[in-house]
Amino acid sequence: MCDTRVDDAKAAVQQTLRSFTELGTALLVAHNDGVSLETAVSDTPGWAILEELVATSTQLTNTMAADPLAHVVQGHRRFRRYALRMLKALDIKAAPVAIPLLNAAESIGGKTDRAKPTDFLRKNSKWHRHLKAQSEDDHRLWEVAVLFHLRDAFRSGDIWLGHSKRYVDLKQALVPISAVPAIPRLTMPLDPATWLSDRKVRITDGLNRLARAARHRAIPGGSIENGTLKIERLTTAVPDEAEKLVLDLYRQLPDIRITDLLLEVDETTGFTDAFTHLRTGAPCKDRIGLLNVLLAEGLNLGLSKMAEASNTHDYLQLSRLSRWHIESEAINRALATVIDAQSTLPMAKFWGAGVTASSDGQFFPAAHQGEAMNLINAKYGNEPGLKAYTHVSDQFGPFATQNIPATVSEAPYILDGLLMNETGKRIKEQYADTGGFTDHVFAVSALLGYRFIPRIRDLPSKRLYAFDPATTPKRCAA
Repeated sequence: MCDTRVDDAKAAVQQTLRSFTELGTALLVAHNDGVSLETAVSDTPGWAILEELVATSTQLTNTMAADPLAHVVQGHRRFRRYALRMLKALDIKAAPVAIPLLNAAESIGGKTDRAKPTDFLRKNSKWHRHLKAQSEDDHRLWEVAVLFHLRDAFRSGDIWLGHSKRYVDLKQALVPISAVPAIPRLTMPLDPATWLSDRKVRITDGLNRLARAARHRAIPGGSIENGTLKIERLTTAVPDEAEKLVLDLYRQLPDIRITDLLLEVDETTGFTDAFTHLRTGAPCKDRIGLLNVLLAEGLNLGLSKMAEASNTHDYLQLSRLSRWHIESEAINRALATVIDAQSTLPMAKFWGAGVTASSDGQFFPAAHQGEAMNLINAKYGNEPGLKAYTHVSDQFGPFATQNIPATVSEAPYILDGLLMNETGKRIKEQYADTGGFTDHVFAVSALLGYRFIPRIRDLPSKRLYAFDPATTPKRCAA
């Protein structure tokens, strides 16, 4: 309701601002010309209009600054329609921290005759102030407060339903403690004191080594000058002759049709076996048609143009194959099959051991309808679009690709890509740009046994928190 009033008032706000702009301009001109200000106001816009503008601006100010909680009671009747029946029908379970909230919900449902408790509210919450202003006999705002907090508790997992797939007890999604020793990737000890003790030793050793390097001006790629960390700009490590060599190698490769290449790869790896029928689970018998669909998707060509370029399949045939055999999980399985086969090639060993990887997002413009879906990221201009977030191993194998909104943080998708298939699970060091630099990714990467190495923008301005700042070497503390 509050948001609706604010939206309705936007036009009035713009008109009022324009009127005050005109008045202010007239007053400034009159002041510069030495004309009486009273005369200026009388001519533009007039005292009567000015009184109306002041009254309107006062009303608009109150509307824009209104506390949304002052309007929630107006939606009480809608809540009341289903709240009692919903609370009686749902089998709600609660964690200890949410027991006061569950007791309050039972009071709404009429299961108890106790007074209306408020111990489920956070300290210094705005709800306290509004509830104190309510009459003791008016419980509408209190009931709305309980329902709002129930919604938030469902989202956080503090309460759950006994027979629900979405709002299930979070403990059911966790690995049982008894099974943790059998999972090699979970490297963090169960005792937090043991982990903290190890981290204290590591950070103390790291700070001491940094202090020694600073004293001897031996910080790799940087130095500490006047208490500020200076980082040297990286230079390219690829010689200028490399591009010419790459082009020469490409010229020596034989010309081959891309369809023949796909057939050869499939005969070697069998990656098309991943595209089973969505209903029957049977493998696709039309391999040529399936490869045409994959090629159309990979080249962003579309099925219509692919059908025009093909002399074996029409649009309806390709559309049927796409609808019944192509889905994201099958693509991921096929990609993992190809990457595993690529990693066994002798040439792949020259590039790396397959234990390090990097990831980044690539922006692709979309149709203008994307603006309504909030897919515009100012970093890439005013056009809507999506990003393809890709993980590439040190053997140049793109083992994970995800389509993500252009407006979201890339950081969580780093972990998704690493855990998507066996190639990602073999990675030991993960590199990313500053878009993946968050504390959460650092923490979960350590839990899963990955070494996370992001490129951090504005590194000298970042603050490193120590367990005991008093023991930090002065050279590092600066």
